[in-house]
Amino acid sequence: MTEWLANGLWETLLGGALLIALQVILAFIGFLIARAIGKKIITRSFSRMENSRNMHPSRLQTLLKLSINVFSYVLLFVFVTVIVGIFELEIAPLIASAGVVGLAIGFGAQGLVSDIVTGFFILLEKQIDVEDYVTVAGIDGVVEEVGLRTTQIRGFDGTLHFIPNREISTVNNHSRGNMRAMIDIGISYEDNAEEAIRILQAVCDKFAAEEPLIKEGPDVLGVQALGDSEVTIRILGKTENMEQWGIERKLRLLCKQALDENGIEIPYPHQVNVEKQ
Repeated sequence: MTEWLANGLWETLLGGALLIALQVILAFIGFLIARAIGKKIITRSFSRMENSRNMHPSRLQTLLKLSINVFSYVLLFVFVTVIVGIFELEIAPLIASAGVVGLAIGFGAQGLVSDIVTGFFILLEKQIDVEDYVTVAGIDGVVEEVGLRTTQIRGFDGTLHFIPNREISTVNNHSRGNMRAMIDIGISYEDNAEEAIRILQAVCDKFAAEEPLIKEGPDVLGVQALGDSEVTIRILGKTENMEQWGIERKLRLLCKQALDENGIEIPYPHQVNVEKQ
């Protein structure tokens, strides 16, 4: 009799454990399916919004990634609630316990609250958007995502930086408006600076007429500095966002070719061999 009861108890426990495990697995699968469907619906909704509303694509990308972020947190909360229901735990005692624990760790969670509040104001004030070139927390790069807790910035060396929002005290957004393209060209003291300026300005005018990415200039400002072995001439213009570096490289090459064709030397260190007597 005792052995039968023991076997029956084990069968009951094993059956209950298998049922709970099956419910947890089904809940997890449902969580994954709901997350995939939700992301797809959100993405499609923002795609329609992009076609129907006059909103900058970077702003739409920022709101899209934030919406997916918030949706994931809400879905995770629902999943935890379902798991609690599967184990038939009382919600009220858990909430009371969570209140006590929350009070105990409240000071430790100040950073998290600060992250969320700071992130909210960054989004509200439109300080940065996805694909903006920014400098925050001493890091230069392109914004990939603005979340509730962290902001992701891709550095120009390929490194992805996760910056807590509370550390973003100052934002330098380099993507609002046209960008500056500036180059300095050095010529020797023996060459005519006025002639060099005329040649470089002709190069700039021709380049501006052929290059649609240039929005203003470029113009030769004049002699910028007198160095130990060269006279520095500065050229300044404005380009579309994130195109300044490519324009600078192209313009340097054209200036170098024009100076070479006109016999104007760009000075460089010369090594003189002195034979010993």
